[in-house]
Amino acid sequence: MSRATVTLRLGRLAAPLLFALALAACGGGDHAEDSGDAQASSSAGLPEGRIAEGEALANAKGQATGQSCIDCHGADGNVPLDESYPKLGGQYRDYLAHSIQQYRNGTREHALMSQQAVNLTDQQIADVAAYFASRPSQLRDLHGAH
Repeated sequence: MSRATVTLRLGRLAAPLLFALALAACGGGDHAEDSGDAQASSSAGLPEGRIAEGEALANAKGQATGQSCIDCHGADGNVPLDESYPKLGGQYRDYLAHSIQQYRNGTREHALMSQQAVNLTDQQIADVAAYFASRPSQLRDLHGAH
């Protein structure tokens, strides 16, 4: 095998490998159990998330839009109202927390999510993230999908 072939093959592996390492560094696989127990604090600098409180928040109508998380993302966060809305069930807790924080502080924008997140406390963000992370996952790897 030539040196160019080895370099090409390693180059193709670099991006997936770096992505996997980044997920691992962000606490990938640290999903909550359905027991309702709180999780450890997150890389987002948030307090421990409480699953039961997160479920209540996910079902509560937001003042800004009159919608709940479940209204748009569906039961367990797995049946979005619109195909452009992400599935949240089983998603990494820290990813969810970081995303909601970004909607809250304006570094990430969406017509509904920015309004929903603007008044959330750190504890509420941690709770909602813990709840959706604890739900069954319907996420799938789209690598190579046509």
